Amino acid sequence: MTISNPTSNQCRVAITGMNAKPDNPGPGVAVARCLKETPNFYGQLIGLGYDSLDPGLYMQEFIDESYLLPYPSAGEDALLARIEEIHQTTTIDILIPCLDSELPNFIRLAPKLKSLGIKTVLPDADQFRLRSKDRLPELAEFADIECPKIKSITNIGFFNDCEKQGWDYPLVVKGIFYDAYIVHHKDEASTAFRKVASQWGYPVLVQKMAKGEEYNLTAIGDGKGNLIAPVMMKKMALTDKGKAWAGVSIFDQKLLDAAIRLVKAIHWTGPLELEVMKDRQGHYQLIEINPRFPAWIYLSEGVQQNLPFALLKHAFGEQPSNYPDYHSGILFIRYAQEKIVSIDEFENIVMNGTGNKASGTDEL
Repeated sequence: MTISNPTSNQCRVAITGMNAKPDNPGPGVAVARCLKETPNFYGQLIGLGYDSLDPGLYMQEFIDESYLLPYPSAGEDALLARIEEIHQTTTIDILIPCLDSELPNFIRLAPKLKSLGIKTVLPDADQFRLRSKDRLPELAEFADIECPKIKSITNIGFFNDCEKQGWDYPLVVKGIFYDAYIVHHKDEASTAFRKVASQWGYPVLVQKMAKGEEYNLTAIGDGKGNLIAPVMMKKMALTDKGKAWAGVSIFDQKLLDAAIRLVKAIHWTGPLELEVMKDRQGHYQLIEINPRFPAWIYLSEGVQQNLPFALLKHAFGEQPSNYPDYHSGILFIRYAQEKIVSIDEFENIVMNGTGNKASGTDEL
């Protein structure tokens, strides 16, 4: 049965990124929370995770059914086979990927998912490559803002004489998908290089440090050059990985204009997040462009500009409306808490790759 309305009680939304490490959480749980707390959404949410210890798989307050996926390194064929298996068990109307590392597989599979009746709202392969971290200077030109110098390296020996080449400390060492470490000398840089390379492979990225305050913008690109429902925030507290532990909603016309120019230039499709540093003179430095919702996306619900629900409406053909001005000065403060899970629930995820209502373990 084809669902044509995101407010239908039969609409079934699959969401990845159910991991929730306190210092670097995935966005999936926050996306699910946004939808669950939307007054006009009555559908079912399906959590998709990669590890049996992903907390979101067990959060029945947000997730109705849970399933494990093969790791992205297993390739698109293994992913498609698993999605087809899940789809036969519980119909998926739309799938929202929330992790950078899985997006290349989902982008390649988008036509096949469409043939199964599963909607996605994703950039194409060229758009995805264009926003990669090593191509930020090119994107910064589209947005008409500056960008710290960035370099791809594969040899740890770069740090032996990097200062002679104009790469003065502190520097930022990044993975191609995730992780960023601020380093102040050669030994720290070498340690960070090894960590990133062992986790995410090569190349490793080195970026000059941009000074200032960090501002982020998240929104949806409609694929036609338009920006849907932008929300901006200023980071107020950071984890050791530089992720937002607290932030406050703001409105910054200059940041919004940069995002509009960028999306118009590359016709971005789907969620995105811009990360910029703003110095004391008000100048911007583009730090990253993430091709999905950020982990702080629940703030969009807090300011009454629910972006995950806006994505559903766009996916089901509703024309973007003039979204009302959202509230500035609304804070989010992240916290960590324990989730109590029965051993039966955990074993069912481990052994069968499924949980919650699909396993009949709604309650302890």
